[in-house]
Amino acid sequence: MSKKKLIHFKENLSFPFLFQCRYHELNTPFPLQGCWNEKFFANSNPIVLELGCGKGEYTVGLAKAYPDKNFIGIDIKGARLWRGCRTVKDENLGNVAFIRSLIDYIEYFFSEGEVSEIWITFPDPQPNKERQRLTSTRFLEKFQRIMKPGGVIYLKTDSAEYYDFTLRTISENGFLLGYKTDDLYHSGTKEDVVNYQTYYENRWLGMGKKICYLRFSFMNTK
Repeated sequence: MSKKKLIHFKENLSFPFLFQCRYHELNTPFPLQGCWNEKFFANSNPIVLELGCGKGEYTVGLAKAYPDKNFIGIDIKGARLWRGCRTVKDENLGNVAFIRSLIDYIEYFFSEGEVSEIWITFPDPQPNKERQRLTSTRFLEKFQRIMKPGGVIYLKTDSAEYYDFTLRTISENGFLLGYKTDDLYHSGTKEDVVNYQTYYENRWLGMGKKICYLRFSFMNTK
């Protein structure tokens, strides 16, 4: 491991808004589960998650644009999270937190009906491993349990296969599709999703790739 990474990992321990749990701790209650608003953010604003947040630039960008919402980025890579944490500290943002964890354990951190929105930005396409995709029924069932009734999920991806797979999953589960486009930046959409871009999104756009985007809710249409 590089010296730079070791320095970042050490500094991560000093951030009061970064939560890192060891595997054995998953057998004990997480102290903020069900009370993020009361014990951490000290407000009643909606909680929004970004899954696989990487360096946290999207989480931070949304937090700046929507100070009336609370944002929590989740990623397993501590070196990536360091960058987002430094920004939060340097800019003194009070409506941002980060969790270092696999998404599989999301129900450990949040209780039923605690989350209002989820962003999934450029997830691993998981070729030939549909069950591992964050928009598979397996994961959506987890998300539905921690979200408020009618909770909204947003997906951005450069993978047309992942986009089509998600559309099928939405249809199969009877969820309500709010908006879809397989070419976001040529869609003419007025949604402000076009105003925020991740590190990888900028890379894909520079390579001429199309960005797929959709928004759906857990309001059941069946």
